[in-house]
Amino acid sequence: MAQTTPRQRKIMGRVMHEFEHGELKSGRGGKVTSRGQAIAIALREAGASKYESTKENERSLARTERKEARGETYQQEAEGKSHVGAKGRRESSRAMGGSNASHLTKHGAHAARARTRKGLTYDELYARAKRAHIEGRSKMSKQQLENALGPRSAML
Repeated sequence: MAQTTPRQRKIMGRVMHEFEHGELKSGRGGKVTSRGQAIAIALREAGASKYESTKENERSLARTERKEARGETYQQEAEGKSHVGAKGRRESSRAMGGSNASHLTKHGAHAARARTRKGLTYDELYARAKRAHIEGRSKMSKQQLENALGPRSAML
């Protein structure tokens, strides 16, 4: 087998980390329990499999890099990382408190807004709507309850 690059070793390390934490899945979502199977998956994702052609290995590596760039690996999801930066280091989103994030992800921006939002909780708004006898309150979202109760209700 040809010597692996640092990038490939990093991918293999991530896959083995997922295996050790019970997060590695194969096929239709079945959990991988065999260490040998985990190693095979790691080599395949890193594009270092001796059973694949060079072209197929290149495709596998590119697919894995795209997956990591989107933040779709189990490790990234479990640790709250949004994506891998251009220099190959992990960057957490600003919503997760990462100072080195290059931009907010859609989910991170939404989470950041939600944390900074002041006001009452959904349960508190619902209780006030109940006291005010507002019809259809059980089907309302938090925003709809705030609107139904008026602008002063969110401030109190």
